[in-house]
Amino acid sequence: MVLTPEEWVRQHIIHFLIEEKKYPISLISVEKKLTINNLTKRTDILVFNKVGLIEIIVECKAPTVSINQDTFDQIARYNLKLKSNYLFVTNGLTHFYCSMDFKNEQYVFLDNIPNYNF
Repeated sequence: MVLTPEEWVRQHIIHFLIEEKKYPISLISVEKKLTINNLTKRTDILVFNKVGLIEIIVECKAPTVSINQDTFDQIARYNLKLKSNYLFVTNGLTHFYCSMDFKNEQYVFLDNIPNYNF
């Protein structure tokens, strides 16, 4: 695997999830395939809970890529299918964390994602 700028961000976020947030490595999946509107996409990082449901979707961008509405639209499209409770968007320098409000069909910005405890 080539260490592209996006891959560098992904590896650091995996380290953050394991070392800082205490998520077990066994609950983390990288580059999982996803089909949306007959198109194959890949999620950067998925974090599952103990019963196998997706708890967090992480979208990683290279540090030179600005996080904008298009980035949120991308992860929101993924989440229409995946139904994750949390979204995490990062370029390694800027991080956005959201929880899902499925009732009102919106995300709520957070200061951080929760530590592992589910």
